Amino acid sequence: MSGAFHGRREDFRLVTGQGKYTSDWNFPHQAYGHFLRADRGHADILSVDISAALASPGVLAVLTGADTTAAGFGPAPNMVKFPGKGGSKMKPVPREVMAHKKVVFVGQEVALVVAETAAQAQEAAEKIIVDYHDLPAVVDAEAALEPGAPVIYRELENNLAFDFEYGAQAETDAAFAAAAHVTKLALDAPRIVGNPMEPKAAVTIYDAAKDVYDLYSPSQGLTGMRAGLSVGTGIPEDRIRAHAHDVGGGFGIRGEAYTEYLSLMLAAKKVARPVKWVGTRTETFVSDHHGRGAKLFGELAIDRDGRFTAMRILWIINAGGYLSTPGAFTNTLAPSSNITSIYKIPAAHGLHRVVLTNTTPTTPYRGAARPNVTYLIERLIDEAALELKMDRVELRRKNLIARSEFPFKTATGAVYDSGDPAGLLDDVLLHSDFQRFAERKEATRQNGKLRGAACCIFIEPSGGGSSPQEETFIKFGESGNPVIYTVSGPSGQGHETVFPEIVGREFGIAPENITLRFSDPDGPPLKGDGTIGSRSLMSHGGSLMLAAREVVKKGRELAASHLEAAAEDIEFTDGRYRVKGTDVSITLLDLARKSAANGANPLDTMYGMPAPRAFPTGAHVAEVEIDPATGEVELMSYVGVDDCGNVINHALAEGQVHGGLMQGFGQVFDEVCLYDANGQMLTASFMDYCMPRAHELKGLKLYDRPVPSPTNPLGAKGVGEAGATGSVPTLACAVMDALRDVGVTHLDLPYTPARIWRAIRAAGKV
Repeated sequence: MSGAFHGRREDFRLVTGQGKYTSDWNFPHQAYGHFLRADRGHADILSVDISAALASPGVLAVLTGADTTAAGFGPAPNMVKFPGKGGSKMKPVPREVMAHKKVVFVGQEVALVVAETAAQAQEAAEKIIVDYHDLPAVVDAEAALEPGAPVIYRELENNLAFDFEYGAQAETDAAFAAAAHVTKLALDAPRIVGNPMEPKAAVTIYDAAKDVYDLYSPSQGLTGMRAGLSVGTGIPEDRIRAHAHDVGGGFGIRGEAYTEYLSLMLAAKKVARPVKWVGTRTETFVSDHHGRGAKLFGELAIDRDGRFTAMRILWIINAGGYLSTPGAFTNTLAPSSNITSIYKIPAAHGLHRVVLTNTTPTTPYRGAARPNVTYLIERLIDEAALELKMDRVELRRKNLIARSEFPFKTATGAVYDSGDPAGLLDDVLLHSDFQRFAERKEATRQNGKLRGAACCIFIEPSGGGSSPQEETFIKFGESGNPVIYTVSGPSGQGHETVFPEIVGREFGIAPENITLRFSDPDGPPLKGDGTIGSRSLMSHGGSLMLAAREVVKKGRELAASHLEAAAEDIEFTDGRYRVKGTDVSITLLDLARKSAANGANPLDTMYGMPAPRAFPTGAHVAEVEIDPATGEVELMSYVGVDDCGNVINHALAEGQVHGGLMQGFGQVFDEVCLYDANGQMLTASFMDYCMPRAHELKGLKLYDRPVPSPTNPLGAKGVGEAGATGSVPTLACAVMDALRDVGVTHLDLPYTPARIWRAIRAAGKV
């Protein structure tokens, strides 16, 4: 990816400390909240004694689960409305705003103290006495399904909330029965912590005169946050104003109305003052919803010519102590759309089991289920190539969907819009100098180390959403300069730069003259979805482009009147309306200034379009070097070739890929949530939880090979999650390629030095 870049408009504000994150919001007479959280994984609550806390200095109120339950508060329902196996429905899983009768994971909220200062609130919370009756815990999803396992909810006698089945089982079984070869694999995609820069936080204000609530919180979308708060409290959406200015990282875990926000709304009304709460990093670890967390089982059927004929999939999903709003959807229906990835596999059958355990709930995390899909199938193909003694790249090439076959309908019914998989493969092999890998491997061996390489290809869904329309609004003020409105804003993507660029190109004006307003409760009411699922450019950007074209169309009529000419004689180029064949003209901005009256302008335009969907693709190559004496892995090079459709701003697109690669690197080499048998999280601080460092991702080269998507006016595809989707399988396969030289045939993520060292010693070849 290349191209001139003049910087992001938002960067100066952010790097000079002028950003406004949730903790930067302060209001007159605000009070402070502190949550008392469960310190055990599974227990009945016999009583909660708040008397000492209420008597503590500065305390204004103490709320418990009894208060939120009495208020009728309850979290938003799960997104799963579709049937499961045999037409079954998702089993109702109790979920309380604050734990009332029992706790089901360490970190669950038990009480909220509101006081004059944050320190007073914390000190008072420590005086609350909770009488627990401990219950046996279960933290592993497979173990939770076993007969005799501890039961978390009486409603779920075997801890199974949902079985989701898809594909054609009979056809798949027949293909496996006729297969010349079957490869089987079991993998662990361990749960990880999202750990955004900005901890979870909120400020809530209740205006009694207007009966309106304001909530300031890190959010990935105004409409989704407001809807979740409304459903959770029973308060109509038009009485809830959700605010999010700067957001220090989203990654999927900031897309939900967390239960803390609901408790804080009740507290603000009770004390009749603004209430502010800023979570600690430990609270981020134990109460922010986690990512991943699934056991992946796959089988690949292959005929005598090396063609893939069928695939079987079983996922066992560790959903945690209760179901987050999107968590079950993310691990069931969502991955079924690309479960066969970029390959022509005519038959497939999958079963995904959603299981409750005494751990923190899980939710989408960058890439959502996409990295799991690609990790499983790419590892299967590498294993199959070894078993069949075939070249792993050529086995992939033989089974790729051809460019001419797009749009391509998969065995599970999804329709891939466009792509050039073979072209991506050719490019990444060329740019990575893959054909000379054997020479580099031998040189590494001479130095007493191991070298591995992998080439992986992927396709992933992007876009879509729950709203039928993606609406944007362009408004012209008295200055004539346009202000553009979207329902959702950035958490690092660069919306303030790229959206004005899109509109500026249509208007023929400098983007510096255009201002973006996002997640603005004082703006026009708009429908649409948040910054989730790699959809922003296609949906918000596409809608803005069409809105801008509608403005230009409206302006032609106005310009004709101002220039005293017929509309058909007016042309528009470079930001100026001109009477054809003359020098009589007026700029769009001058026209907007002249047309403004009483705060309204005939050029003001709202535009809505159906939310598009597209399938970006990519091919990545990684080379790693392993020191068998220590188990340490060094990334020697990483080359990615991506098709994210038409690229509007190359630097921003490349930055998105960089971020995804870094998070994929963390998943493969560093990050893992570990629990003991009682549900205590053993990795709940940066003393125990390892995060990737920037210097570890080196030798990076990125290229693009775009095939425009026909599904949206920009021809764009998502790019925000491609780095994570591509890097997890590529890095994992490269490590396994190196380890096979010393007899290691299986190793679960993350590939820490200790795990690699033990695996090498256990294999006994060094």
